[in-house]
Amino acid sequence: MATTPPSSTDTTSSLGAGLIWLDGALVPEAQATVSVLTHALHYGTSVFEGIRAYETDRGAAVFRLREHAQRLLDSAKILGMKPSWSVEAIEQAIVETVKANDRRSCYVRPLIWYGPESLGINPARNKLHFMVATLPWGTYLGEEAVRQGAKLMTSSWRRSSGDIMPTKSKAGGNYVNSVLANSEARENGFDEALLLDKQGFVAEGSGENVFFLQGGTLYAIAHSVNLRGITRDTVIQLARDLGTPVENTMAVRDELYTADEVFMVGTAAEVTPIASIDRRPIGPGAAGPYSLAMRQRYLEVVSGKHPEYQRWLTYVNG
Repeated sequence: MATTPPSSTDTTSSLGAGLIWLDGALVPEAQATVSVLTHALHYGTSVFEGIRAYETDRGAAVFRLREHAQRLLDSAKILGMKPSWSVEAIEQAIVETVKANDRRSCYVRPLIWYGPESLGINPARNKLHFMVATLPWGTYLGEEAVRQGAKLMTSSWRRSSGDIMPTKSKAGGNYVNSVLANSEARENGFDEALLLDKQGFVAEGSGENVFFLQGGTLYAIAHSVNLRGITRDTVIQLARDLGTPVENTMAVRDELYTADEVFMVGTAAEVTPIASIDRRPIGPGAAGPYSLAMRQRYLEVVSGKHPEYQRWLTYVNG
């Protein structure tokens, strides 16, 4: 795969992405540009993934790379896209980009989108493009939210239903729903939004899946409108391996109000304890012990400290 060295005159970088993989070449962030007539910019016709690489004793390792690469292609298929890249090609581009930027740990954003050939709604004439960016990324909702537990607000925006938007595709256009909900929560002094479906059942956060602990059983919110969460699947496996009974369930928000603990999971959020929902304290109104222990276990696993989960790690340096 071709590599273009950074230009000595490019000294600015808005997000600290460094070199970005763009259609087969590594280019500096300032040069990784698209036309203002790009179809995806106007209509949200893109699909993406959120992935993390973690620092380990063997260098950077991408967590559950194969599952993320496959989900990216599945998202494209749902939108009717016909990308030419294989799962292996996507994996290689991600590993090369992490390696080229000498990242010890980072957030990885691959994206497939329709270009600027036509501004008609039908994208049949538009070419597909592919990019990978790696970014420095800390604790998503902030260290305080993890230590003390995040504050959630039930959003007035309902999660889009599957007969309105393709909810199993991680499509750019879907996330207007998430942006509105998250912005509403932030503007009202909360850390994150909790979205319900149109019938009032708990769906998910603006970018996270939801779990709650009750009487020693861990309940994983299972909902037809939710994206198939890779972190959700990871936490379910970790919990069962630790001996915690896990059940998939649908729930109304009342059940979360009275749970022993609630936490949210996602690639960005990792495992984030919840202290309150709609200003009602969850348990004692602080990060719960099980949530904190699961977060610690998760961070140990992604950092390569448990050999039994090595299958989930792709080491950048082999």
